[in-house]
Amino acid sequence: GPAVISVQVHSKAGEPRAGSLEGGSGSGVMLAPDGYAVTNYHVVRGARSVRVVFADGEGCPAEVVGADEQTDLALLHVARGALPAAELGDSDALLPGQLVIALGNPLGLQNTVSAGIVSALGRSLRGESGRLIEGIIQSDVALNPGNSGGPLVDSRSRIVGINTAIIRPAQGISFAIPSNTVEYVVSELITKGEVRRQRLGVQTSIQPISRRVGRLLGHEAPSVVVVERLDPGGLADRAGVRTGDLILALNGRTIANTDDIHRALAGRGTGDPLILDVYRRHHRLVLSVEPRAA
Repeated sequence: GPAVISVQVHSKAGEPRAGSLEGGSGSGVMLAPDGYAVTNYHVVRGARSVRVVFADGEGCPAEVVGADEQTDLALLHVARGALPAAELGDSDALLPGQLVIALGNPLGLQNTVSAGIVSALGRSLRGESGRLIEGIIQSDVALNPGNSGGPLVDSRSRIVGINTAIIRPAQGISFAIPSNTVEYVVSELITKGEVRRQRLGVQTSIQPISRRVGRLLGHEAPSVVVVERLDPGGLADRAGVRTGDLILALNGRTIANTDDIHRALAGRGTGDPLILDVYRRHHRLVLSVEPRAA
């Protein structure tokens, strides 16, 4: 509880951002005693200034150290020493039915706790950038506006997720970014100032195919990805990919749409080689691609 903060965002000097609620526009949690905290990217997006308020009511300015729109995470730093901090847990160890607890400041109500269970694991949630966030935790914990960026913890007070979204018409459906994703993103933001991701350098379209065509291509999915355009001089271009090629697989994983490409690229080092299976003029080709950071 003492590590949970209220995040108050101002878009102009002295003016709360439109739509923010009394007590702040979101929540966050301290990850280290030296002042690092995590919240949602959408909480601090467009902020001119950020102020955090601790559970004891004391507040101070905070700096946005870095943000990753594609996972809806942002890293804050508070210039104040000896702060209470929470421990990151292992989200991969979660099981459906496990007790989880959300802490935050919903609807401007400070220091609010709600409990529930893990409803499902491995969900996909489309972020504001349009890319999918993988491994999302679904729970039935009651979340409301203002909970965004606050921690989802297990019964031993370890952070297993960062609360990020709800489905407004639904009851008992809420989503959290897994703590293992948080750990990776925070590490990248601290050491590099950004999260580097692989990019093939292609623009694509999706084309449905029949089962008969799928058998001819050796492709089990109901659609294929067609290369419409290549970044001139890009890595895919230099590897020999051509406009009109059908991308069938990436590192042995069947590709049916653009989201499948994002999934195949997620979590890989920026220098790791990729193997592309493409179909071109009645021939299936295997091309090696050296990705680059997006």
